[in-house]
Amino acid sequence: MAAAVKLHRHTGRRRAARFLAEGPNLVEAALRRGLVSEVFATESAADRFGPLLAGAPVHLVTEKAAKALSDTVTPVGLVAVCTLPEVDLAEVLTGEPTLVAVPVGISEPGNAGTVIRVADAMGADAVVLAGDSVDPYNGKCLRASAGSIFSIPVISHHDAVGVVTQLKGSGLQVLATVLGGSVPLDEVDLSGPTAWLFGPEAHGLPADVVALATAGVEIPMAGGAESLNVASAAAICLYQSAAAHRRAR
Repeated sequence: MAAAVKLHRHTGRRRAARFLAEGPNLVEAALRRGLVSEVFATESAADRFGPLLAGAPVHLVTEKAAKALSDTVTPVGLVAVCTLPEVDLAEVLTGEPTLVAVPVGISEPGNAGTVIRVADAMGADAVVLAGDSVDPYNGKCLRASAGSIFSIPVISHHDAVGVVTQLKGSGLQVLATVLGGSVPLDEVDLSGPTAWLFGPEAHGLPADVVALATAGVEIPMAGGAESLNVASAAAICLYQSAAAHRRAR
């Protein structure tokens, strides 16, 4: 129990190679993936989610203990300790991916989780959180992913320039979303293997990362909005890629 509470902190997760999944949706997804090492549940939660927990190693805890394990306002009393998936970029690239999402320097966990969810929905092969980005196993990021973090490889890689270099070396075109991009999204050939770079709305992608990209791409906007947040931009670009791949089949 005490060791599990430490997993609320990034340093605790990194040292233990474990993280917490809270609530029935995330716990069920983690169980399907075979990542759960133990479950903490209140008596009422164990009764309520009994079928879901069948065969899982469940420890009954008090409501007070469940609250200590939770990072939500209204805990449901169900938290699983999970093993961090072992996956790296080299492993993803050996599978010859056709669509990769690369958020760079994304610090807001809700946006990061939504990008993971969108990438999963659009059939992407992986998400690479590059540069100084949020830990994808942060509780808010996990919830924003709505379980998709268990369905798609999610990699944290501090060296954004190195990520772009590896992607290009594996034959993917790397497209950087930028304001005033050299190519409008509607005019880009997306039929081939593609990696998309997305930066935070406040200051965009780093210049050295954009310089390495195959092309800079701008999303045409007819309305009065000056920009889109990273999750919205990712949804538009990844949908366009997925649609192009469907047409190319």
